[in-house]
Amino acid sequence: MIVCDLFRVGTVGLMAIPSMPFAAVCALLFCTVLTGVPFSSARAALMPDVLPGDMFVLGSAIGNITYQASQILGFVAGAAVLDPHKTLGIDAATFAVSALILVAGVRSRPAPARAGGTRASLWSVSADGVRIVFGSRLLQTLLLFGWLAGFYIVPEGLAAPYARSLHGNTLTVGLLMAAVPLGMVIGAFLLGRVAAPSARIRMMGWLAVLSCAPLIGSAWSPPVWAVLALWTLAGTGGAYQLAAAAAFVQALRPDTRARAFGVAQSGLYAVQGLGILAGGAVAQLIGAPLAVGLAGLVGLTAATMLATSWTHLRGRLIQTRPNGPESP
Repeated sequence: MIVCDLFRVGTVGLMAIPSMPFAAVCALLFCTVLTGVPFSSARAALMPDVLPGDMFVLGSAIGNITYQASQILGFVAGAAVLDPHKTLGIDAATFAVSALILVAGVRSRPAPARAGGTRASLWSVSADGVRIVFGSRLLQTLLLFGWLAGFYIVPEGLAAPYARSLHGNTLTVGLLMAAVPLGMVIGAFLLGRVAAPSARIRMMGWLAVLSCAPLIGSAWSPPVWAVLALWTLAGTGGAYQLAAAAAFVQALRPDTRARAFGVAQSGLYAVQGLGILAGGAVAQLIGAPLAVGLAGLVGLTAATMLATSWTHLRGRLIQTRPNGPESP
């Protein structure tokens, strides 16, 4: 995690140079995002050891609130106050601060023992992660819940053309981009502090539906205040990711967490990128409001199918476990 942070200090710092060619900026951004996968996988594998039991959900909620709050601040401040190069310079410094926090605040813990005691290749580790996740219907369903983000990420990716359709300015772009993260802050707080563990699991399917359904209203080109309300409501539903992540962790052994989360994180980045790319292509043809509404409709269909599958799967799990209501 420390090495990944220091690497990103360099890549984002280079992106902040005003004379950097556009192609080089794209390559640096690719490397920055690519490094986020091993960082997130290692962090996810370490978190259950630092925060056992239900503390993991509460800790994840706090982490999610912090992350989304920083996104809100970044979107609004970046759009209204700072120029891109200064923003990237500050961003590079935050990775350095993250590395210092890890050095000072997280003690070293031994990695889980590998089978056979040998160091596996990168290819075999990746293949093993795919086998672990897709070899279990429970893990596969929870993984697909996480990948639903590919639909409700579309509003953030289309914030600029959507603001243009509303005759807005740069601040409008920042507000639109901040709406979904704001909703996730609200949802994470309510889910982490109010709902019991069993309630989070039961609500997961409904919240997944809520993460996509409000976006359909964007197709009618409502005024900006209504768009912000709809997108914030969708973000509130997106807090189901906390429950899905907790159930995903509980279903894994310590020695398989990093590999399984590697698959989950890699796929999440991929579906988010493809979602924004597809949304942009569709918006080019039919306009941003209709494209966001279409993403919400397709996402709602996928979420409903997953919610139905989860209800049946959870019902079978309850029948086979004495304490099923508190289990994934």
